[in-house]
Amino acid sequence: MKARIAIFLSIGLALAAQVAPRFERAQPIPVLDSVPDDEAVAKVIAPLSVELRASFGKELVLAPQGLFRGRGGEENFLGYWVADLMRERAQQVVGAPVRFAITNSGGLRGNIRPGMVKIADIYEVMPFENELVVAEYTGAEIMQIVKDGITRRLGEPCSGVQAKVIGTLEKPEFVITWSDGSPIDPKEMVKVALTDYLLASGDSIATLRRGRNPITTGVPLRDLLIDACAKLGTLKVPLTSPAGQRFVFTPEILQAIRDKKLVW
Repeated sequence: MKARIAIFLSIGLALAAQVAPRFERAQPIPVLDSVPDDEAVAKVIAPLSVELRASFGKELVLAPQGLFRGRGGEENFLGYWVADLMRERAQQVVGAPVRFAITNSGGLRGNIRPGMVKIADIYEVMPFENELVVAEYTGAEIMQIVKDGITRRLGEPCSGVQAKVIGTLEKPEFVITWSDGSPIDPKEMVKVALTDYLLASGDSIATLRRGRNPITTGVPLRDLLIDACAKLGTLKVPLTSPAGQRFVFTPEILQAIRDKKLVW
C-alpha cells in the first residue's frame, strides 16, 4: 500500500510540475521574396518545378475569339464550356446519363484570351485542385440550385438546363427546363456533375450539400480542361464558344436581380 501511495504521489508531483500550455493568436506571415526558401524542400521539388515550368509554354489549341466569364448577366461562355466538359466526362466515368452539371463562377479565376491557348493559360483559369465528382439530386433540388445561382450571381455556369425569369416585377415567373425544353420531374433522382468543393461547401448554395451517393472520378478539373484543349489541337479544330442563352431575363427583371430588389 505504501508503495502504491508513493507512486501516486510521484505522478501527482510530476503532473503539477508541468507548465500549462500557452495559447497565442496566430499571426499571418506574408510569403515574399524576403522569406528564404527551405533548402531541403527546394531540393525535393526542384525537378518537378523545372518540368512544370517547362510545360507552361506548351501550345494546346487556337481560340480565335477566346472564352470569357461574363459579368452582371452577360453570357458566361467560359463557364458553360467547363460545365459541358464536366457533364460529358462524368457520363463516361459512370456509364450512365448525367443530365446536369454545375460549377461556380468564383472558381474560374481568368479568361481564355483570343489566340493560342497554352497550358499556363489553363492554370490561370483553374488554379485550384478541384476534382470532378458525381452525386444524385432530385429534380426539385436541381431547380432550387439553379434558382439560388440566379439570385446569387445571375446564374452559375450550368450544363443541361435552360432557365428563364419572365413576367413582371410584381409577378415574376421562374421557368426551368432541360436544355431540350422538356420539363423536369421534381421527384426524379438525377445524376449531377459538380466539383468536390461544391459538394462539400455548397459555396453559399446550401442545396448542393445534399448530394447523395457521391462518386469520386479521380479527374482534376484542370486536367479535364487541358485534355479537351489538347484533343481539339490534335484534330486541328479551334476552341469556340458553346451554346448560350442558358439564362434568359427580361431587361427589367435583370436589373431588379442585379439590385437585389426581386424576391420570389
